[in-house]
Amino acid sequence: MLWRKRRGRAGARAREAAKRASDWGDGRLPLSEGGGLLRKAFPEHWSFLLGEIALYSFLVLLVTGVWLTLFFRPDMTEVVYHGAYRPLDGIRMSEAYRSTLHIGFDVRGGLLIRQLHHWAALVFLAAIGVHMLRVFFTGAFRRPREINWVIGVTLFVLALAEGFAGYSLPDDLLSGTGLRIAQGIMLSVPVVGTYIAFFVFGGEFPGHELIPRLYSLHVLLIPGLLLALVTAHLVLVFHLKHTQWAGPGRTDGNVVGKPLFPQFTASSLGLFAMVFGTLALLAGLAQINPLWVYGPYRPDAVSTGSQPDWYVGFLEGALRLVPPWETSLAGHTVQWNVFLPAVVLPLALFAVVYAYPFVEAWVTGDRREHHLAERPRDNPVRTGLGVAALCFYAVLLAAGGNDVLAHTFKVSLNALTWIFRIAVVVVPPLAFMVTKRVCLALREAELERLEKGEETGLVRQTVAGGYVEEHTPVDEETRYVVRAARVPRPLASPEGDGGDVAPQGLARPDVPQRDVPQPHVPRLQRLRATLGSWYDRDRASFEDAGMPAGDGRGTGRRAGGQEEPGSER
Repeated sequence: MLWRKRRGRAGARAREAAKRASDWGDGRLPLSEGGGLLRKAFPEHWSFLLGEIALYSFLVLLVTGVWLTLFFRPDMTEVVYHGAYRPLDGIRMSEAYRSTLHIGFDVRGGLLIRQLHHWAALVFLAAIGVHMLRVFFTGAFRRPREINWVIGVTLFVLALAEGFAGYSLPDDLLSGTGLRIAQGIMLSVPVVGTYIAFFVFGGEFPGHELIPRLYSLHVLLIPGLLLALVTAHLVLVFHLKHTQWAGPGRTDGNVVGKPLFPQFTASSLGLFAMVFGTLALLAGLAQINPLWVYGPYRPDAVSTGSQPDWYVGFLEGALRLVPPWETSLAGHTVQWNVFLPAVVLPLALFAVVYAYPFVEAWVTGDRREHHLAERPRDNPVRTGLGVAALCFYAVLLAAGGNDVLAHTFKVSLNALTWIFRIAVVVVPPLAFMVTKRVCLALREAELERLEKGEETGLVRQTVAGGYVEEHTPVDEETRYVVRAARVPRPLASPEGDGGDVAPQGLARPDVPQRDVPQPHVPRLQRLRATLGSWYDRDRASFEDAGMPAGDGRGTGRRAGGQEEPGSER
């Protein structure tokens, strides 16, 4: 009995202390306001985990990168190697390469951590890319998330630069060959190319300044920018609400799913454990970048069969496909075979990716807020464009290994190069047309199932002696998802914007129509109307099949005109 009283008094004192601590913290920090944040709902679907995989790979990168900085020396001073790896004993190399060998062969667990870092970098970039594809194909970049799309693309660009900088730090023969190619790309820039290369390398190639500069970028500047943008990206996700798939009870005005704490936190920590475990298994079992095999970098040597990491493989393929075009102009030689694929192409590609949300909104006239994810089949043109871009990238990536493919399959390298040149022009538009038709066919099949029901495989005989197949009604959730797709209304004709054209049926019969002055329509408006008609023409046909039509220029109203609720579940 005495023990119970003492326990009760101890519990009361603990509760009182906790209350005082909470009051003290709440008076100085926004703790009470964070209570609602902890109950914020996150939808449950596997596709929403792709961004988390990228985040957790980034955390592994930070931790392993900090560990590696304790042993790596970004110094280009030439030394003689006398370490544990006997095949390179007595070879002259840079201090950067020797310190990398020291990490792999002399530091306990060093090779495991270095490979874990490398695998995490590859998974990080892959997860960002797949996450961006999910956002693109589901239309999650639309208003009000355009700025978050821009941040995501910038994160991808910075991750590419971070990966290339880290790939180049060891100063082995493979990474040195990549830096030599990078110098050639800089030199291809007209007029200022030599100045750019001289500034970046601190003199003639290879120089002694580039590795220390890349090290500062790799461990300080770019990671800081990545951390800042990841934070901004997550803040906007919390502020704008998470997108969710259409379904009963899910609208543009709520979010249905797990609360942030404790359910979502528990499942997210489990995902982190799975990501870390997978990366650790890859680091321990799958060898990657065995730079001791390549040897130290020498300007007079090139690694045979050298290939960059996959994320810049498309640039390698583009360099191999462009014919040797050169132009001499005003005393300057422009190397189009390097400048076009390695400078113009990536700039153009990322400019298109940055601008796409704004261009699509302008073309379609869609100014509504979107919080429901759109199925790829519900927007055939966007899906077709995405698949065409993927095919374009895949062809260039495969072309980056045309020498390896030619050697492996015993085919002519020249013939294979011409096959890739033709494929990079023919495959993307063909993929667009096929994807668009597949999306339209899927939608038509769904509408037919809504009308006739699901096939049961049972056939019965009618009174008249014929045979019909029995159908069962489609379940309510499938019906809801199919009918949740908004069918766009076409933009108004530009001729009607000026108000100068007589309404249909009111033209004077005694005056020929060709004599009636037509209003001047700006070319930009005509272009917008043409593109909008091309973009939405096939989707608009679903309105005739009983699909709800959505006004692409509304402000938060549903297709039926009802206001969306503003509550969040």
